[in-house]
Amino acid sequence: MKLGVFTVLFSNKNLDEMLDHVASKGIEAVELGTGGYPGDAHCKVDELLNNEKKCEEFLEKITSRGLMISALSCHSNPLHPQKHLSEKADTLFTKTVKLASKLGVPVVNTFSGCPGDHEGAKYPNWPVAPWPPEFQEILKWQWEEKIIPYWKEKAAFADQHQVKIGLELHGGFSVHTPATLLRLREACGPAIGANLDPSHMWWQGIDPVESIKILGRENAIHHFHAKDTIMDQPNTNRNGLTDMTSYSDMQNRSWYFRTVGFGHDAKVWADIISTLRLYGYDYVVSIEHEDGLMSIDEGFTKAIENLKPVMVKESVGDMWWT
Repeated sequence: MKLGVFTVLFSNKNLDEMLDHVASKGIEAVELGTGGYPGDAHCKVDELLNNEKKCEEFLEKITSRGLMISALSCHSNPLHPQKHLSEKADTLFTKTVKLASKLGVPVVNTFSGCPGDHEGAKYPNWPVAPWPPEFQEILKWQWEEKIIPYWKEKAAFADQHQVKIGLELHGGFSVHTPATLLRLREACGPAIGANLDPSHMWWQGIDPVESIKILGRENAIHHFHAKDTIMDQPNTNRNGLTDMTSYSDMQNRSWYFRTVGFGHDAKVWADIISTLRLYGYDYVVSIEHEDGLMSIDEGFTKAIENLKPVMVKESVGDMWWT
């Protein structure tokens, strides 16, 4: 396994400054945003796609520092019912897959998106209960008319470019649990997999270790984010898990994101890393920093310090004791 970072937290640094900084911390891989919610501070798709020289120079900057690109990420909502938003997201995804193929990057990360509830909808509709029955009708329409047709086409496109799609299981989007990921994968093929982030499992009441087992049995983990979550039980008793309290109002939220080790201890993270390895994931663990209590540098540094001791770097080879 390699320790990586999702570089959007260093969007205030230019590419060279960011690469020097993360390499100096012992990072081995970078996940680069190409637009959408993450922005494109370090990877300009249109500048690179049709310029061989710029691509070579771009890769040289990364490899010369002993780094690799684990994924290109373009998180947005390609199923948004407002066409100007969905079309922009779709165009970005298409370009990102082409660029990933060109750069030899095996994974493109994004969200599944979430449609509206009918053709004339203006906003996404995320059903979270099976009753009243119209919620089931909305969900059926979304999957049959929007989600599966769109991603079936995109999975085939990614497959043609020898790129895998890592969908982040994130609340508010149609694919947000192991079950919804596997449902889409079954309909669209193995190009679809998870960019699994345990922070989103915890707040949904899902044990990340068990989610790794569920997805790992199907070889459905394409990428992995390292981010923690703390649960505040008194606030959860009041607000529930689908808490709409602002992320900035941390004292009153049911849960909020933390850097690795500040929501769950080293044993929990050791179990997560070991289970990834047990189920065949031997790729990058990419740090994502969204901790509202720490500066970027402090949170990033502490995540590295907490992950390094539990990372599994070498395969066992022969079981000499048997």
